[in-house]
Amino acid sequence: MLLTTCLLLLAAGIVPMMADDQESGSDPTELALADIATMDVGEGDWPQWGGWHGKNNTPAGENIPTEWDVQTGENILWSSSLGSQTYGNSVIANGQVYVGTNNHHGYLARYPKTVDLGVLLCFDENTGEFLWQHSSPKLSTGRVHDWPDQGICCAPYVDGERLWFVTSRGEVRCLDTKGFRDGENDGPYKAEDVEAQDEADVIWVYDMMGENGVSQHNMCACSVTCVGDTLFVNTSNGVDESHINIPAPGAPSFMAMNRNTGEVLWTDKSPGTNILHGQWSSPTYAEFGDSKQILFAGGDGWLYSFVPEGDGAGNAKLLWKFDCNPKETKWELGGAGTRNNIIATPVVYDGMVYVAVGQDPEHGEGLGHLWCIDPLKKTDGSDVSPTLAEDKDGKILPHRRLQAVNVNADEQTVENPDSAEIWHYTGGDTNENGEIDWEEEMHRSCGTVAIKDDILYISDFSGLFHCLNARTGEPYWTYDLFAQAWGSPLIVDGHVYIGDEDGDVAIFEHSTESNEPIAEVSMNNSVYSTPVVANGVLFISNKSTLFAIKEGAQSDPAE
Repeated sequence: MLLTTCLLLLAAGIVPMMADDQESGSDPTELALADIATMDVGEGDWPQWGGWHGKNNTPAGENIPTEWDVQTGENILWSSSLGSQTYGNSVIANGQVYVGTNNHHGYLARYPKTVDLGVLLCFDENTGEFLWQHSSPKLSTGRVHDWPDQGICCAPYVDGERLWFVTSRGEVRCLDTKGFRDGENDGPYKAEDVEAQDEADVIWVYDMMGENGVSQHNMCACSVTCVGDTLFVNTSNGVDESHINIPAPGAPSFMAMNRNTGEVLWTDKSPGTNILHGQWSSPTYAEFGDSKQILFAGGDGWLYSFVPEGDGAGNAKLLWKFDCNPKETKWELGGAGTRNNIIATPVVYDGMVYVAVGQDPEHGEGLGHLWCIDPLKKTDGSDVSPTLAEDKDGKILPHRRLQAVNVNADEQTVENPDSAEIWHYTGGDTNENGEIDWEEEMHRSCGTVAIKDDILYISDFSGLFHCLNARTGEPYWTYDLFAQAWGSPLIVDGHVYIGDEDGDVAIFEHSTESNEPIAEVSMNNSVYSTPVVANGVLFISNKSTLFAIKEGAQSDPAE
């Protein structure tokens, strides 16, 4: 099934067009600029994962390079060493750049590179000078909770002189963006081991494992977001080393906190006993008219929307929930099944919500699903999934972890009259040969969509790069990167950028008819992160180096 509803909306014969020729809804770049303007950061900054609340990676930028050379330093403003594995995405705010990695570079004398840590690094935005490091020692429980060498896998949220992020130890931490370079130990937390200029200054700490009994699986990897004084966190609660048992089904999956104090305002444990593996997505905030919603993607493969303020009694208040897997799909260990969880971050565009399903990349390739959802279909706590599960007597079945509908037990899938599905993409016959070829299928994805001018882009873990109509789900084209893609696209200055595991960044024209890149630039090492732009500079990290890329710049080649 390619599309379940949208084909009824298509006129015969869609004519491909350049982005500049298309009429579109709200410009996400303008929305991002307006959203960022409400924060205590620079107008051209990119101060959180996705840059702004909509999580749509479409920053403002002009003269962004489509050619550079990390060997000669052409168009490279500066480059700075990271650890040996870097999965965190860059955040740029108030003259500083932040990125999560491991400790393999060993910036701090007290922690040489042989010491495994989760590390958040801070650099000067203009020069790449190292400023300070936050260090998270590895948990003694080992890889079930804190996988070796993975480092900090999330991006921080920055506003003014404060920064919030989730450590590899399952803590939410608030830091002073100046570190100890201002000569002060800001509190209330004052238990730092060292107060040196190259060390982080911690404001407060909240231990989700200790306080809430959360049992994160392999890594805590949520990039937090914030609305007003409320911070939103996905806890990463998951299975144990058996991959069968869920040790803490009653622990929170989603949390809201006071960003100034670390006080927990409300929690929710909806995924509970249905968590498939881990929970590594990040929350998204949106306002749909008068409806304010905080979106969390669960480790059970469902997307949840809540009232941001909660119910006022320390509990969540559900607006709607949506099962992002067909009911007949089945979870099997090691990625052998067809049911998936959600690692991608939900994206908001012109009143619609977009999200793709996927799994831990170590589980390998598999078929995927990309959904476009109406967030206002029903907001009374309803199940707005496309379909419902019924037993042989016509009774609606509650969700089950491994498989919602077992046809061998005379169970069936029925249409949901309250479905919020706008469209559902699993692939498309773009070459019109009457078949859905592998190169035309949607596969599992870690990636988050990027949308502008009604043109949507997403990479999948099999290395396909998809271009769709954001309103209908009609595929325009796909491109085979010939390498796995973990990151998400960047749309800026009329071009689209996507990195891959082979270390290449492919660059396309922002167009419905561009199915070949205009350039492929080698980064000399795997690119697992997402390219971003701030203040006219393109930031890309490979596994071990952060590059600031600017037209006309020249620097010494990266080590």
